Amino acid sequence: MAKYSEEFKMKLVTEYLDGNIGYGSLAKKYNMGSQTPIREWVSAYKFQGIDGLKRRKTKKEYSVQFKLGAIQFMLTTGASYLETAVHFKLNNPSLIKRWTKEFHEQGVEGLNAKPKGRPSMSKKPNKQKKKEEKKITREEELERENELLRLENAYLKKLRAFRENPNAFYEKHKQGWHLNSKKKDSD
Repeated sequence: MAKYSEEFKMKLVTEYLDGNIGYGSLAKKYNMGSQTPIREWVSAYKFQGIDGLKRRKTKKEYSVQFKLGAIQFMLTTGASYLETAVHFKLNNPSLIKRWTKEFHEQGVEGLNAKPKGRPSMSKKPNKQKKKEEKKITREEELERENELLRLENAYLKKLRAFRENPNAFYEKHKQGWHLNSKKKDSD
């Protein structure tokens, strides 16, 4: 995927907003394979201003609760990835797409933070550590499964409650969403 400078993005957004040219024509004019990035840049600019076009210097960590909230919002309102990203002040709709895919494939556990970097390449495999990992008792295994089922059940209950009465659900959770997004912005 090509990385575009902030100036280039702003140039295309300005050109589009001036109203003389459409997404497809802009993409052709600047030899871009797709008009989708331009569409995303214009949308991000409309809702977040110049900040919506900036590339993040560091990767931002999002909590599992934040990711679940974004996925739940998208699924219940029928919003697109782009609309959901704009709603949660993210400038990368592919984050929402990835979170949704991971959630469908692995459940809530798929939304946990992944370890950074490459795994170590030690020459000697740590046999003792592998033996310890294999000694998980049946009871521990069942407890883990129970916890995963409890999490899934809680999520499905919230989803059902939202479908029955979306307005009440939004009112109840609106304050928490705003607080979570403010916390992340200040980090």
